[in-house]
Amino acid sequence: MEPGLSPYAGRQARLRKKLGARDLPLQLVSNPSNIFYLTGFRGSAGMAVISPSEAVLWVDPRYTLQARSDARGVEVIEERGPILKAVARWLRKRNARRVAFEDSFTTVGQLRVLQREAREKVRFEPAREIIESLRCSKDPEEIGAIREASRVTAAAFKTVLPQVRPGIRESDLAAEIDYQMRLQGAEGPAFETIVASGARGALPHARPTGKLLEKSDLVIFDLGAILNGYASDMTRTVYLGKPPGRIRRLYNAVLEAQQTAVELLHEGQRCSEVDATARRVLERRGLGQYFTHSTGHGVGIDIHEKPRLVRTDETRLPVDCVVTVEPGVYLEGLGGIRLEDTVLVSAQGPEILTSAPMNDWCIS
Repeated sequence: MEPGLSPYAGRQARLRKKLGARDLPLQLVSNPSNIFYLTGFRGSAGMAVISPSEAVLWVDPRYTLQARSDARGVEVIEERGPILKAVARWLRKRNARRVAFEDSFTTVGQLRVLQREAREKVRFEPAREIIESLRCSKDPEEIGAIREASRVTAAAFKTVLPQVRPGIRESDLAAEIDYQMRLQGAEGPAFETIVASGARGALPHARPTGKLLEKSDLVIFDLGAILNGYASDMTRTVYLGKPPGRIRRLYNAVLEAQQTAVELLHEGQRCSEVDATARRVLERRGLGQYFTHSTGHGVGIDIHEKPRLVRTDETRLPVDCVVTVEPGVYLEGLGGIRLEDTVLVSAQGPEILTSAPMNDWCIS
């Protein structure tokens, strides 16, 4: 962050620099996550414009007081009519000619309204996720928030783990995890908490049900807290009983894939190579076909954001990005094993933020 600037002013300054490099004077912002990133306002509706000399946020009357209290480095305008039309009028008055819009978020209908109301004077150009690229590298305030959300996540899991036993329902454990995260200060879960036992663990995004845990079940716990607007993400897998040799081999293979991939998380490493490395570990053990999703993803304001640890992403990891590493194997009829941490790619190398251990996975 530039010396002397608040986090939001610093982010706006970096955006202006990026826009200037592309000869784009104005950025229209409609994605609530990006509005929060740039201004600190966390409403579900609103629109902002960042220009070389101004930052303006339009909200409807539901959010006026909240925006004036929370937003920083931006002029707040209450709009009682359609916000899109108000923004278009503002652009016309300032004789705007070229405006970047969020093509990955703005709908065709919204763009048509803007074009119609702004008339032929304004040309709207795709921003191509310019703000999302800035969000890849976290500033100290963001890292602190994610670190605290990760601490809460791990603490909640450690608190609930002694309750994991045959005869308890998946949904009861999920509810207790959510409760414990809130007790620790979380605003709530960053996503719907997953507790999937037995054969249901073969569903990577299984929702908790009234199913009772049984002896010899593998149980996947996927959880994350959101705190001060930032998320964390962690997965642990446990076994109810003394695991047979096959289960131990499966668990150790996933653990090796996860730890090997984490070790690669250094500035400049290609995302695709992290993914490929995790896959090679599992493929050597004949498990490659059972790893059915990407190795990880960025995490911050959104639970899934750039960069992505996937074979098609050639992005090089920037310093101070935060990603998950979560290889898994899923076998129909048996269940699944997934191990995941939220990891900071610091200048000194990878730092695991979700500190719950992975070695206490057998529950007798």
